[in-house]
Amino acid sequence: MPTVDLVDESYLRASVERVASVVHDEGRWARWWPELRPVVFMDRGTAGIRWNITGALVGSMEIWLEPYQPPMAGVLLHFYLRADPTAPGSTTEPAPLSGRAATAESVRWAKANKLNLWNLKDELEAGIR
Repeated sequence: MPTVDLVDESYLRASVERVASVVHDEGRWARWWPELRPVVFMDRGTAGIRWNITGALVGSMEIWLEPYQPPMAGVLLHFYLRADPTAPGSTTEPAPLSGRAATAESVRWAKANKLNLWNLKDELEAGIR
């Protein structure tokens, strides 16, 4: 089992096409995950994208976009991160943690992810009442 096994979902009041265009914008990836180097292994179009990742973590990451129907039409953005920290000096050699260190690493990535999603939500829902 990976050290970081994060599953999250957030509702965005925006079209699936708009959210997908943002998710596919490679320029955002470096801002969202500055410690990671994502490489696409499955582009699912408006359904999302899957990456292999290296850098501070080695493993996989996915964003799955699920259209959400009225009365509040929008998108459920599902985020999955399954990875291990890398060994000092490496961007590809896993060095799994255990105990409190593993919990702290998972919490760190969960908080960073939620902040990214809240910022995206603010951006995409600006001006919507």
